[in-house]
Amino acid sequence: MQLGIVGLGRMGANMRERIRRAGHEVTGYDQNPDVSDVASLADLVGSLRAGERVVWIMVPAGEITRAVVTELAELLAPGDLVIEGGNSHYVDDAKHAEILAARQVGYLDVGVSGGVWGLENGYGLMAGGAAEDVERAMPIFDALRPEGPRGEGFVHAGGVGAGHYAKMVHNGIEYGLMQAYAEGFELLGASGVVTDVPGTLKAWSRGTVVRSWLLDLLVEALEEDPQLAKIDDWVEDSGEGRWTVDEAIDHAVPLPVISAALFARFASRQVDSPAMKAVAALRHQFGGHATKPANPAP
Repeated sequence: MQLGIVGLGRMGANMRERIRRAGHEVTGYDQNPDVSDVASLADLVGSLRAGERVVWIMVPAGEITRAVVTELAELLAPGDLVIEGGNSHYVDDAKHAEILAARQVGYLDVGVSGGVWGLENGYGLMAGGAAEDVERAMPIFDALRPEGPRGEGFVHAGGVGAGHYAKMVHNGIEYGLMQAYAEGFELLGASGVVTDVPGTLKAWSRGTVVRSWLLDLLVEALEEDPQLAKIDDWVEDSGEGRWTVDEAIDHAVPLPVISAALFARFASRQVDSPAMKAVAALRHQFGGHATKPANPAP
């Protein structure tokens, strides 16, 4: 297949490379000319064969995504397809689909998980939209997802908006898992009973019911900096946790763990917290998210 990708940041550039390795032709556009294959969005569209153009958007959610969708609607033709793979709020997908449908252009929203490790390990994909559009893009999804059964790494979650809704809940769960590991890390260190905290966490990474990729990443972070002394405990939230809690309130679904994990991130901006240092380290390990340097001692 041919594919255009808009946005060549941490994930977009790696996705371009993984799809190319699978034998597909990919043209990428980014405002940074050092990484872009073409000079403009119009050039990107022009590089694709008319009648079978597929363009994947990987830019920050919100107004930037809306602007790209709007410009693509003017550049694409009936029968083309847009895939929105950023972390957009699912309610925005209906509007994006409407803008493109006015030009008879298809739309899929796809939640993408895998962070900076996706190039080698593959990406978990959650698609929303029409079945025929999903089938058309399946060679690209197969190139991006991890090796193994398609259902273990890819799902057509439902109609427009379902992909980003699934990713929203996925990220809410991620908040809770990271917070639990981080709190355990802090308690082990505070107890005075356990003298090898990094080793204890590493020992949990095989044969225990709490083993996971996130635990492996925390172990890696501690091997680099056993006390996490080099980073500040400030932890950002990128939106999905808030949206997940908002949805829980709307549907009267209790989410005490995810809610507490979100509020802990707010607390990280007010007090020094070893647990929040662990969360900051995890976000850097799996997603390449920036950390703040630790404040120097007075």
